[in-house]
Amino acid sequence: MLHLAGGRTPEPEDVVVGSLDLAARVDEALAVQAVAFGLTGEEIGVRRHIVLRHLKSPGARALGATTPSGRLVGFVYGMPNDRTHWWSTVVQPYLRAAGQDGWLDDSFVITELHVHPDFQNRGIGRRLITTITDSADQPRSILSAIDTESPARALYHSLGYRDLARPVLFPSAPSPYAVMGAPLPLSRR
Repeated sequence: MLHLAGGRTPEPEDVVVGSLDLAARVDEALAVQAVAFGLTGEEIGVRRHIVLRHLKSPGARALGATTPSGRLVGFVYGMPNDRTHWWSTVVQPYLRAAGQDGWLDDSFVITELHVHPDFQNRGIGRRLITTITDSADQPRSILSAIDTESPARALYHSLGYRDLARPVLFPSAPSPYAVMGAPLPLSRR
């Protein structure tokens, strides 16, 4: 756990959400994701390549949550959806079967959102996702999340995301996912 001068722990307002050069800080971001999501070293290596490739996509943006000392404790990145991207090609049949494949058009995809466990339940994830979608040119947002009742899914539901298709199976993923969508701007409840 991080402590500030005087031995106190950073409060949510001490954590700043702002622009993130994700390519330059990809290893820090993946370290947060590894702890938050339970990734192995091999999975981190694969994801590093994927993140760097995604950042070359038109409109890709990233935000980070940093402590006063500059430690990255959370991040989000996303981009306008492109039906030719791998994620879209996997979820499209599920969305079509549910009568929801129109969500793949004119949507901003939240590709990754992770907050270090020591900083969860402080509103940081909410600030990251609402801040990145506030500047989206698209009228809606889509994402995928592990299909279980979790704090992440509760956050998405509280922001107005609803289940569009579930269960969605990604190759080599051990758990099924739900594809969720919400009109923008997100609810500030």
